[in-house]
Amino acid sequence: MSFFFDFIRDVFLRMLELIWFGKRNITNSLSIYVKTNTGNTLAVNLDPKWDIKNVKEIVASQMGISPEDIKIIFAGKELHNSTIIEECDLGQQSVLHAIRTTSQRLNKSKESNVFDESAEISELNDTGGKPMNETLTDLPFDESDPQENSSMEEKPRENRAHFFVYCSTPCRTVTVGKLRVRCATCNSGAVTVDRDPQCWPDVLQPKRITVHCENDFCPAPGSVSNDDTESQVLYARFYFKCGKHASLGEKDEAVPLYLIKPNLAKIPCLACTDVRDMVLVFPCEAGHVTCLDCFKEYCSVRLRERQFQFDDTKGYYTLPCPAGCANSFIPEVHHFHLLNPEQYEQYQKFSTEEYVLRAGGFLCPRPDCGMGIIPESPDDGSEECRRIQCFGGCGYVFCRRCLQGYHLGECESQPSESNNGTWKSGYSVDPVRWDEASKKTIKISTKPCPKCRTPTERDGGCMHMVCTRAGCGYHWCWVCQTEWTRDCMGNHWFG
Repeated sequence: MSFFFDFIRDVFLRMLELIWFGKRNITNSLSIYVKTNTGNTLAVNLDPKWDIKNVKEIVASQMGISPEDIKIIFAGKELHNSTIIEECDLGQQSVLHAIRTTSQRLNKSKESNVFDESAEISELNDTGGKPMNETLTDLPFDESDPQENSSMEEKPRENRAHFFVYCSTPCRTVTVGKLRVRCATCNSGAVTVDRDPQCWPDVLQPKRITVHCENDFCPAPGSVSNDDTESQVLYARFYFKCGKHASLGEKDEAVPLYLIKPNLAKIPCLACTDVRDMVLVFPCEAGHVTCLDCFKEYCSVRLRERQFQFDDTKGYYTLPCPAGCANSFIPEVHHFHLLNPEQYEQYQKFSTEEYVLRAGGFLCPRPDCGMGIIPESPDDGSEECRRIQCFGGCGYVFCRRCLQGYHLGECESQPSESNNGTWKSGYSVDPVRWDEASKKTIKISTKPCPKCRTPTERDGGCMHMVCTRAGCGYHWCWVCQTEWTRDCMGNHWFG
């Protein structure tokens, strides 16, 4: 008998859905996904002008339950029936969470014998069920008292939270971001936060805000109470999404650039003294401010002069506050994506080279290579430890002491690179540049004899080299740059 009534109810709901769709034409379709707490995912098209009650009516027919038995969760908040979809900061292919609440409603009805919608509204927080991006004002960077920032809630809507992120895929640029939240235990987005984040540490640091997880498969589901043990407490894990492209799923995340902030206090730039809408706030005690244009110029000049600094405590190649403040290194290096792609690539190259050198490594001295090499063992004075080969790069073999081609015996002092400029010619040629170009060509096209260090060029044939310098005649391998052996003959005689 119950099966018959369920069948009649499903047919009735589907008829209502058809009638409802017939009366409403979607003028601006918003394609989203709705995930249920049972593990199913539904694809629906919505009109941004509709409200959440309409969404429940659509989802209810596909879930086979009543719309009153569903609650919709998005960005850490339960959305109220009267909330308009276009006010929810939803983008194309965003994910809503539909939670079946039949059992909860039955329990309430047994206790009170009455259940109405006003009771559900009273359970929501004071934000009216809107997602965090609609209710937060701009987060302070320090650990300031949330009560001191309560006055910001009275500011007009245009001063609500602005977040900036670096989107690595597919935008590959700095853009506006959106704040989202998950359960730190099961990684589900079907959570409601117990309070909004009120400062950046609430977002960036773990175990700051507790949540109620609606995922049936969460290892520790249920609300947090004073009687719960530490293992049962569920915490929020905040993350950011790019606001420029359509969502790529729940794993689509972007890096927060939390030093870029709206200039609500109208503080002049440290360099040009202009008052800009968007600024970068350095993490120094004084909180010096620079506009984004001046910050880009500051980074470009320091990059050209190779004046970035290595933060030994964090292991970052970064910049301090231009005012010279102590403890002011930029901790999140993705802020340097404000540079153009060519400059950022150069920044990464310099950063890698600095790391290799500080780790006791070398940069391949051969022109147009520069591969970073970290030896496996320190120099103990033996010939084998002196021999360094550029694996993964050009394959060049050099002496770790003089950085010249590998050789036997003691290192020789190198001639001075300077030129007295007395060479004269009828042609307009810079002798210094001519000499440097010649040296570079010789280094690229030749390898030194390991014994006498005479530059030798291979013009074909096998890898068995015989030095032609008078008095030398050393037999050596072009690949290994050591004495020619049977191993060389068997492994790479002809390449």
